[in-house]
Formats: sequence, structure tokens, C-alpha cells
Amino acid sequence: MKNWRSFVAAGLVSLLALGNPGWAQSSPAELYGDLFQRVQLEKLFPDGKTFVDATPRSNPAAIMAAYRQQPPQGKDALKTFVLHHFRVPGVNDHGASNLRAHVRTLWPTLVRQPVERQAGSSALPLPTPFVVPGGRFREIYYWDSYFTMLGLAVDGQQSLIESMLVDFTATIEIYGHIPNGMRSYYLSRSQPPFYALMLDLSKDDSPDTATRQLAALRQEYAYWMKGASCVQASRPCERIVRMPDGTLLNRYWDDKDTPRDESYAEDVATAAEAKGDKAITYRHLRAGAESGWDFSSRWFGDGRTIATIHTTDIVPVDLNSLMLAMEQRIEARCQKAGDSACATEFAGLARKRKAAIDRYLWVGKEGRYADWDSKAKKPTAILSAATLYPLFVGAASPAQADAVATTVRAKLLGSGGLRTTPNRTGQQWDTPNGWAPLQWVAIDGLARNGQETLARDIAGRWIGTVAAAYAETGKMLEKYDVEERKPGGGGEYPLQDGFGWTNGVTSALLDRYPDIAAELEKAE
Repeated sequence: MKNWRSFVAAGLVSLLALGNPGWAQSSPAELYGDLFQRVQLEKLFPDGKTFVDATPRSNPAAIMAAYRQQPPQGKDALKTFVLHHFRVPGVNDHGASNLRAHVRTLWPTLVRQPVERQAGSSALPLPTPFVVPGGRFREIYYWDSYFTMLGLAVDGQQSLIESMLVDFTATIEIYGHIPNGMRSYYLSRSQPPFYALMLDLSKDDSPDTATRQLAALRQEYAYWMKGASCVQASRPCERIVRMPDGTLLNRYWDDKDTPRDESYAEDVATAAEAKGDKAITYRHLRAGAESGWDFSSRWFGDGRTIATIHTTDIVPVDLNSLMLAMEQRIEARCQKAGDSACATEFAGLARKRKAAIDRYLWVGKEGRYADWDSKAKKPTAILSAATLYPLFVGAASPAQADAVATTVRAKLLGSGGLRTTPNRTGQQWDTPNGWAPLQWVAIDGLARNGQETLARDIAGRWIGTVAAAYAETGKMLEKYDVEERKPGGGGEYPLQDGFGWTNGVTSALLDRYPDIAAELEKAE
């Protein structure tokens, strides 16, 4: 025992003798001086013990030199500085250091079990397990789920994809469409129609499943097109707009014209600021929510303020690209099922829509696809990441794809990924925010159109932003600031973490680009 104690003592003395050991025995107050005082006195963390247990990411002297060279101004800036330079217990000291591994650990936490109908509850029933986005979004959402599924597909979670498709198919059979989210207050609207693309991810090739899914797909198509029976040349109806040449294209719409249940006070306030009929403003707000881009300068008459929102006047390029993809998949599935009449019908519908997209939504002199203002009878002036949807669904010619790529490089490429728009309005679907689904649409669309270098560039920038925020916060977030490569902001609610579509796109991109994954592992 005496020899053992002597050995340990000698080893400890040797370790302390290596260089100046003073730093190892200093307290946080002594090491970090005025930085320490600010953190504690401004109560940066509720518990005073939190910061003193933090671990520096680099040499304390280097941290203090950086602090004194440019002291953070304000509490938010101070917290950003601290989280960048320290691993803080319970804040950003996450378990898995590897981003891909972390995403895989999150999937089980976002799985929810079947929902049964309960009197008085807004939750809609679902027959099988599903994945939620996270945070305040505690139910399944429509377009989110496609991007979540991309990650599930590469992370060995195929059974969850099939389970969610069962839920969505059953939902269409019950309600005729997939609501914005599975709550009663969402039933009056849908979201960008990704069900057709979700079916591409299925590996269930049973004839019964194929029959049921095709029927559901056609039922969803009928939901989006039912305004065709009442549309007029000068008056859209429901989700249908008749273009100048008679072609029918789609718009976002909501069956109700009242404030949204989940954003009631916000909608009442917006309608009070807007001019004209409040019911019309409510419909525009609800249609903006159906778009998934709630909210963006895309929908604003003046391009700046939400009080000028006029969503239902807009024929959106992303929606019509997805409708084209739906028509093409119905054609293919009908062909496989031996229904030649159906296949011929939908092949014709797809050709007409593709021609209308080229005629009305392509702005060649500006190298972009645009939304169309049905009242002004011309494309809107708002450039947005939606310009990449025709590339994503295979509707762009090589020349169009090259022109869009040039526009993206010049106007939408931020240091941390793809900008949503170049416009700074304070809305969450405008700059400086970037969103995982739009990154995937851009990257996949560019790559399939011969623009692999730009696609890889966007992927690298975006993953770098996600990784930087994860390193500082230990969280996967709903949106990010792609100008300053930090957590995003704006919108009607606080920034959410979880987060389904960010997890999905991150896994899918790291699987697609192993070199980015390798670079990330070296950095970690």
C-alpha cells in the first residue's frame, strides 16, 4: 500500500512539474476575471454553479484575449460568446459529438404512438406510429414529413416511413386530403403536396398497398383541383386559377376566412393593420400557412409588410411544380396498374402544366422561375428559393437550369447556405434565414441538372451552419441564420428545436456527400 501511494504521489508531482501548473489550480473567478463577473452578475445562467463547471474549448488565456479584444455587447452577445468558447453543463455539452450519430439518437425521441379520438381534444386520430418535428410541433405535419423521411431512409428506419405512409393514406381516405397538421383546426387547409414524392420512398411493393396508395393519390389530386368546376377567367375558385390561355394552375387557399385558432391574436392584429375586409385578410393569412412559408415577402403586396398580404392572388411556382410531380406519378402508377385511360389523361395534364410553367412562371431575362400575380397578370418581383422547384421535379431545360444556377450564385447563396429570399422583412421565411427543406430541394434539383459543384457547395455551407449551431447549443434547430451561421429568428413563435426536417436533411446530405461527413468528423 505504501509503494502504491508513493507511486501515485510521484506521478502527480511529475504531472504538475510539466510547465507552469498555476492555471490548473486557479478558480474560474481567477482565470476569467471580468468575463466571469459579467456572466455571474448578469445571471447568464439561472444557477451560479453552471458556468463555474464549464469546460473551456481552448486555452483560457486565448479565450480572455478574444474577450478583451472585442467584448460582447449585451446579454445575447455575451451568451453567444460563452457558448462558443465553453462547453456548458446542461446547455451545450451534448452527449454525441458526431452530428450524424446525434441525429440517430434523436429519432426515437420524436416517435409518437397511434392517436385515438378523444372528446374535446383537437388531435386527429392516426392508426400507426409517426414522427413529429419537435418542440411546439407535437403532432405530425404534412410537408415536414417528406424531409424527415429522407433521413429515416438512410438511418435504417424504413419501418417508420411505411408507418407514416399508412397514416397519410388513411388520412386522405377519411378527409379527402392531408391537413396542414393532424389537428382539427388544420382541417380547412393542406400544405405543399409531397405525398406523391413520399411514395417514392416506400419499399412496400404489395399490390394491395399500391392500389390503395394510387386511389389516395388521385383523391388528393381531386382535392387540389376541385375548384376547376367553378373557376372563371377573371375569378379563381378555391385552389384553382385560370391562366390567360385557359390553362388551370393552382394556388394556396383555406376553406375558412376567420383568424387561425393557433395564431388568433396575431391574425386579429394583422387584420386591424390591413386595409379592407378583414375576412379577406384572414383568408390570405390562412393560405400563407397552407404554403408552409408563413410568412414571407413572397405573399406581400409591397414586398415588406404582412399587412399587405395577398397570398390567394399568387400562383406559386413551388406548388405547381409539386402538382406536376403528382400528375406524372399518377400517370406512371396508372400505367403500371394497366389503366391506360388514366395514364393518358394524366400524361396530358402534365404536359399542359409543364407548358404553363414555362409560359407564365419562367422569367428568362432574369434567369429565374417566379410566382405569378393573377391580378396584375404578370410574374411577381420577389426572387425566392422556390425558383429551384422546377429543377427539383425535373421540369427545367438545361438552359433554364444553368440560368437558375447563375442566379442562385449571385443572389441566394449565403455564407451558411441557401437564402430563402434576399429580402430582410423580419419574417421567418425571408433573409437571413435558411431552411432545411429548401436546401434539399436546391441541392437535389441542381445535382440532377448537371450543377453538382454548386449543389455540393450549398450542402457544405449548410452542414457547416448546422454543425456550428450544434456545437454551441447541442440542438438541431428548425431554421438557421445563413448570413451569420447561427440559430435563426423571426416569425410568430420562439425558435424550435428537435427538429424533424433538419435531422432528416442532415442525415440525407451526410449520406450523399461522404467527403462532407469526413471533413466534419475531422473538425469534431
